[in-house]
Amino acid sequence: MSTVTGTRGEPVTPAADTVDIVALLERGRTLSSPVLRAAIDRLAPPMDTVAAYHFGWIDAEGRPADGDGGKAVRPALALLSAEAAGAAAEAGIPGAVAVELVHNFSLLHDDLMDGDEQRRHRDTVWKVHGPAQAILVGDALFALANEILLELGTVEAGRATRRLTTATRKLIDGQAQDISYEHRERVTVEECLEMEGNKTGALLACAVSIGAVLGGADDRTADTLEAYGYHLGLAFQAVDDLLGIWGDPEATGKQTWSDLRQRKKSLPVVAALAAGGPASEKLGELLAADAKSSDFDTFSEEEFAARAALIEEAGGREWTSQEARRQHAIAIDALTGVEMPERVRAQLIALADFVVVRKR
Repeated sequence: MSTVTGTRGEPVTPAADTVDIVALLERGRTLSSPVLRAAIDRLAPPMDTVAAYHFGWIDAEGRPADGDGGKAVRPALALLSAEAAGAAAEAGIPGAVAVELVHNFSLLHDDLMDGDEQRRHRDTVWKVHGPAQAILVGDALFALANEILLELGTVEAGRATRRLTTATRKLIDGQAQDISYEHRERVTVEECLEMEGNKTGALLACAVSIGAVLGGADDRTADTLEAYGYHLGLAFQAVDDLLGIWGDPEATGKQTWSDLRQRKKSLPVVAALAAGGPASEKLGELLAADAKSSDFDTFSEEEFAARAALIEEAGGREWTSQEARRQHAIAIDALTGVEMPERVRAQLIALADFVVVRKR
């Protein structure tokens, strides 16, 4: 897609709704996949096989598979980041791979900590290969991410690595906050947003700046792109929180009422508890009792459905939808602070739109 010209000869930004999102995501996957596979091949057995299973390249018996490796939003952002800085998309490939490795490091550990048995419609790594392998392979992916960047041996690679390690530390902070909140009766909306900014926003922020850094962008440009990514991450997580309660298991690959089963203090729950009113009070009483219940793991579908209905009645679902749209708007506005090719701007806007309108 190229920039078109208006009636007075001025450049006109291509409409975001004309961007082929599927092609954009596929480009990120196609360009980063060979480097990602080569990185996984460095791992000692059986970690290489366990990682290949996690990425969907083989099945549980080791046979080649064409599994769902995720939407590849982060690699797509890293490549666009490089182009936003005026470099070729290929300059962002090491950053795309590094961010994808860190993202999957977090998924392996999160699945184990949360007790999730399904991811992308398949048994999770800890369920198939055991908790020890899930921990080891996750650690190995984090180490590989730093190797991929540092072996470039450039000043820009060092700057990119600092951004990645900072984002990873924030991601871990967010996961620690998330786990601690499960055992608290009340969490404020501000605390929840801080946790989600760490857990999701930090790595998306890194993804959309790391390619620019590798392409030679200055810190001001990279920081502005990070602002877009951070708020996009909050919008992404708000939508994910909606899917975690009301998402279709066929689409999410997780159980019905997934976040409620894990006692997650996600945005819809926290917003509902903060709303006040009869539904909010009733929800608070139920969740306080749930925290002390020895029978929680045997709750019926109807009991989880009743809690979801109270969250919606108290306004938690609608508040979270509005917050996703608000964070999306902030992300888009941040892009005005960076000069970039209009084609790239339209693609970044289109990706943000895609994140917020994912099927709920």
